[in-house]
Amino acid sequence: MQKKKMRGWALAAILVAAMGNAAAQSYPAKAVKIVVPQAPGGATDVFARHMAEKLGAAWGQPVVVENRAGAAGIIGTDSVAKAEPDGYTLLLTYAGSQAVNQSLYSKIPFDSVKDFATVATVATTPFLLVVGAGSPLQDFPSLVARAKAEPGRVTYSTSGNGSINHLLSESLNVEAGIKMMHVPYKGIAAALLDVASGNVDTAFAAVPSALPLVNGGKLRAIAVSSAKRNASLPNVPAIAEMGYPNFDVSPWWGILAPANTPRPVVDKINADVAKILQTEASREFFRNQGADTLITSPDKFHAMLESDVVKWAKVVKASGAKVD
Repeated sequence: MQKKKMRGWALAAILVAAMGNAAAQSYPAKAVKIVVPQAPGGATDVFARHMAEKLGAAWGQPVVVENRAGAAGIIGTDSVAKAEPDGYTLLLTYAGSQAVNQSLYSKIPFDSVKDFATVATVATTPFLLVVGAGSPLQDFPSLVARAKAEPGRVTYSTSGNGSINHLLSESLNVEAGIKMMHVPYKGIAAALLDVASGNVDTAFAAVPSALPLVNGGKLRAIAVSSAKRNASLPNVPAIAEMGYPNFDVSPWWGILAPANTPRPVVDKINADVAKILQTEASREFFRNQGADTLITSPDKFHAMLESDVVKWAKVVKASGAKVD
């Protein structure tokens, strides 16, 4: 009887594998949707639209981007967690949402790791600390000096409570021994426009989000969050080189799918994404956004996500940031 059960399990495993391989060979047979859990105009949206265009061309099927913003990325992310695990609903998100929310919210409708299949990383990019072009804060030391002299008077905008912009700013408060006041918005585009207009003093924003306004003369970048300077703005110093050597943040962006998506489908998407990222056109696109392409296997991406959940849990605890 035991041998019959083992043979049955082995047969079932073979059938599941065969079905997965068949699904991968025919994938995609219809339109694919990429959910972006942030508002239009941010780095996630910019990256998703580039990948949707390139994947659509490679697959010969429409790949559409759907922005489902809200609750620091939870609404859009949850919609993918509960979608059919067939590869036709994907999530393009970043560490600041996927790895952080697990610690910020006491009640979250999904598990950031267990409820998703890690498919492919896309890019990594640091954040810029920006001020308005006409701001009297000429550089990073002057911002720190003013924040120390007038606690709570320097304001910073973010894309929402619990966003990585928020945590970065709170981390800076802790690292520099200052106190800036938080002004949350519903998206990074609105947050940056109020910095440009002078209504808010400063903000952290991913390079792709801030670069157009910096190049357009609306914002001035005074620091970068990575350990080293960014190639797009080589004259902008890293916070790490100005007395805070442990300040180093360059989040990843990547594609995830609902848990239990067939592994052959995951592997196919991963391979096709890698081919796109290896082209000079895509390398140039991401360079122009101040980002670096990032190619990894699904398993390595999974390990990165697990590690970042632990890392950001420590940051959340140290900063004292909580949403509920």
